[in-house]
Amino acid sequence: MSDKVVTFGEIMMRLATPGFQRIVQAREFEVTYCGGEANVAASLANFGMDAYFVSKVPDSPVGQACINFCRQYGIKTDYMLKGGSRLGLYYLEAGASQRASKVIYDRKGSAIAGASYEEFPWDEIFKGAAVFHVTGITPAISDSAADAALKAVQKAKEMGLTVSCDINFRKKLWSKEKAREVMSNIFKYVDIAIGNEEDTENVFGIKAGVSDVTSGQIDEEGYCNVARELREKFGLSKVAITLRESFSASDNGWSALLYDGKNFCFSKKYNIHIVDRVGGGDSFAGGLIYALLKGYDSQKAVDFAAAASCLKHTIPGDFNLITLEEVENLLSGDGSGRVQR
Repeated sequence: MSDKVVTFGEIMMRLATPGFQRIVQAREFEVTYCGGEANVAASLANFGMDAYFVSKVPDSPVGQACINFCRQYGIKTDYMLKGGSRLGLYYLEAGASQRASKVIYDRKGSAIAGASYEEFPWDEIFKGAAVFHVTGITPAISDSAADAALKAVQKAKEMGLTVSCDINFRKKLWSKEKAREVMSNIFKYVDIAIGNEEDTENVFGIKAGVSDVTSGQIDEEGYCNVARELREKFGLSKVAITLRESFSASDNGWSALLYDGKNFCFSKKYNIHIVDRVGGGDSFAGGLIYALLKGYDSQKAVDFAAAASCLKHTIPGDFNLITLEEVENLLSGDGSGRVQR
């Protein structure tokens, strides 16, 4: 199977406060570039896949800096168009202990928000590709972005690609009602669905039993029912549910479920002391796509994706820069964190 994977969406400038400072006290910000689909492409490129990120950025030094940032991590930027007036921003205030992290968006009128499906050469983009990945963030940005995402998944299916979609509901971008309407149409063309308990409930009204992530209570049977119902509703091939237990902003439990229509496969659970949790779900998606393209069975695939994402939480920034060897070491049971000499 081809190692070519295509992702499509918005990439933003991330302005993060140094250390654990609050935005109101910060006098400088750390600059990186990121976005749900770009983060997935970064994971795949890092694992040696042929990862293309499709987007639009302004024709300015800022847009070029964004493209350069992607290139340095191996992401193919051939189809990152230039145009529009601005790059979207988001501000990150990292939480600690019982103080939650905070994200503030400044992305209205961004280049990708005004992009149309017709601007991109989709036949050329999808030629020879195995997987197309999108998220629920892109269609939430604007009506034109939603139209482009829907037409892109339709085109990908027409050309024989496997379509992967992370539900990724963002309440700051759109309502539950609008999300359900748009995502239900997109999911008609999806093969692999990825989400968490909040996504499935907010967008599709499918609730995970009596689970309560804030208290660390996980109802495994409830998650199995969510995966089964989601798969049956849209005729999906596979459904992955990430299971985050938020003990505090600094410490989380992390595991995942993958349902392939026959087996419910739960990964090992990791107790993570967090360096940076933003992009954690995207690193899971990237790990899962990699594992499935490599022919891993469902249990090995969810184990690999959960381990890769566990390790991403130790990396500042949204991109997962963990090596395959490091993932394999964790899968083999070496999570000691001892210095390697």
